[in-house]
Parts: sequence; C-alpha cells; structure tokens
Amino acid sequence: MTTDNDVHDVAALRDAMVHELREQGAIQSEPVAAAFAAVPRHLFTPGESLEVAYGVDNAPIVKRDDNGLTLSSVSAPHLQAVMLEAAEIKPGMRVCEVGSGGYNAALMAELVGDSGRVTTVDIDPDIVERAGAFLHEAGYDHVQVMLADAERGVPEAAPFDRIIVTAGSWDIPPAWIEQLGGDGRIVVPLRMKGTTRWIAFDRESAGGLVSRDYGLCVFVPFQGAGSHTERTVAIEDGVVLRWDDEDLKVDRDALRRALHLPRLERWSGAVFDMPDEQALFLLTNEADMALLHADQEAIDHDLVARPALRGVPVLINGDSFAYRAARPNEDMSSGYESGVYAHGPSAGTLAARYAELLRQWADKYHRRGAASIRYLPKAATPPAPSAGVLPKRHGTVVVTWP
Repeated sequence: MTTDNDVHDVAALRDAMVHELREQGAIQSEPVAAAFAAVPRHLFTPGESLEVAYGVDNAPIVKRDDNGLTLSSVSAPHLQAVMLEAAEIKPGMRVCEVGSGGYNAALMAELVGDSGRVTTVDIDPDIVERAGAFLHEAGYDHVQVMLADAERGVPEAAPFDRIIVTAGSWDIPPAWIEQLGGDGRIVVPLRMKGTTRWIAFDRESAGGLVSRDYGLCVFVPFQGAGSHTERTVAIEDGVVLRWDDEDLKVDRDALRRALHLPRLERWSGAVFDMPDEQALFLLTNEADMALLHADQEAIDHDLVARPALRGVPVLINGDSFAYRAARPNEDMSSGYESGVYAHGPSAGTLAARYAELLRQWADKYHRRGAASIRYLPKAATPPAPSAGVLPKRHGTVVVTWP
C-alpha cells in the first residue's frame, strides 16, 4: 500500500533528479525536463530503493547471464537525458527505441505527445514482458512493445522520425537507415576501436549519415544478428589488450617480455584534459592503437600504471608498446600535463610518436565535439584506408578532425 509519505518522497526525489540533471547540463530544454518530471522512474526499477531509482548516475541491472555478465539494465538518467536532448524529439513524431526497458520509452512518449507514436523493441522475451508490464502500470499503454531482433529494424511500424538505440552497437544495420524518414535522426551508442560513443547522426543526401553531436557512454552490448565480439589478448595476468581492428597484429609473447622491461617516461608539455575526447583523437589518428586494461592487482604490482585501470589508448609496434600518462603541472590550464609510459626495445621511438599526438590534440582539438563522424553504407565507394577509417560489416565509419 502506498502511503502519503511515499508519494511525497517520490515527488521530492524526482524533483531533485530533474534539478541535478539541469545543473549538470544533461537537461537543457523544458520538454525533456517535463518528461523526467512526469515519468515515475521507480516503477521501472522494482527492488531498488527510491534513492537508487532516482540517482542521476545509477543504472540498475535488470538481467545477468549465467556468468554474471549484464544482459540488460535501466540506463542512468544522466545518459538518457543527454541522448534525448541530442535526439530533439518533437510532438507528433514517430520514434523507435532499440533495446527496451520501459522507462526511456515512457520519456519518449511524453515528448511525442498524443499525436506521436513510440515503438520499443527488444530481442529478449523477459525484457519485453517486463517493459510492457511496467509501461502498463505507469499508464503508458499506448507505447508499442515488440519482441524482435532489431538488426532488421521494425518495418511494420516504419518510417521513423527518430531511432534511439540503447544497446552498444558495433555497426549500423541497413534497415535502420532505410526505415528512417527523410529528415530523420539516429542516436546510437557506436563502438569504435574498443570504445563507445553515443552519436547523433543525421541523414546525408548521398544516403549516409553525419554526426551532429557525440559523447562518451557505456551500454550493454547488442545481442542477436548485430552482435560483435571484440578481440582480446591477455599479455599477463590482469593485463589485457582489447581491439576490433582486424588489421592490427599483436605478438603477445613479445609484449609480455616488454612489459617486464624498465618503464620509460616521457612528458609532452601539453595539457591533460578531457580524457575521453583525447582518447578518441588518439584512437582515430594512429592505426596501431588499441586499448590497454589492467586490474587493480596488476597496478598494485607496478606492472602498468593507474591509467590502465579504466582502459587507456595504447600504441603497439611489434615488441614494444606505449600508453598515455598524466602528472600534476600547475602551468597547465587543467593542472595536469599529459605524457607517455613506454615499454620494450622501441620504447623511445613509440614514446616520441605518442607524445607528438598528445601535442597535436592539445594545440588543435582541445575542446568538446571536435571530431566529425560519418557513416557510409557499403554501397558507397569506401574511402582510402587510414587511421580514422573504420570498416564495419555493413559500411564504414570515417572519423575526421577538421
């Protein structure tokens, strides 16, 4: 039984969530603020406390596989708000959500109003059933909930003005572009070089897509026909390389030997700031880049430095590797200077290459949104190979830094 105190607590927490999202800049428009103020998020997160349900950075896990890996979660309000603002959903629009949970679809239903339509689709029957039940309980029976592999889109409900993807996607299926209206927009968490950015894509006249905004994010990976397994190599216990570029060759034994050689440090004289933007620049401006991950034990044993704990761009060349570092420096605008840690016989050469990239980013691209990201369907003439040209199953991602 719901008490007056419960209702008061929910209202207060929801108002506080909206206020905090405004303060963070995640909510920038009144329609998105009104949607978050209207939808009872706690109904979509049963079993969680009200404080967890309305925490702006909380993403409650809905389902795990037999190995404990997350299969579905309710995305954090901060990320949902940022992506909805990028989508610019208007009243009367037809919107498709790929990857269901219920709450985000309810927010979209508020944005499209009575004259619009929201379709949410998921490949997992359990998730579809849950989403439908939650939407019914919250009063959003008009949202269409469907069970399907979204690799083929949702042709029976197309065309769409907006397609919002809430699962980590390695590629963009042709069906999504085909089912997008002429002035449509796709907002998708796209995996590139082992890292994910949500990207708001608009259609180009030639049939491709061009970014208008992007940002760092983490999502549960796609299931079904659109799934993709990245390549991983453990070069030592707790030290792993991750990448999805088929052309990158890794000699695990040589890199393991390099790991146990003395570490070389080089400092760039360039600012360390906006590590997510800097990482995207590094990964798309050097063909031999991957991501280096290390667990706490490997860091405690000084095999690698702390930047690898969350994953850091690593430059690999045969028997040597180098990765980004940072140290306090009061002369820098951020208070930190970027640098390089390198291992192996070619450590000095790799450190110099890496440091030059850090200086290029600081001199020319030290800002948010500096990259331009295009998606070219396979039918288009592929661009010449380069570090920023990322071949996919159905097309090519091209990242440039104008």
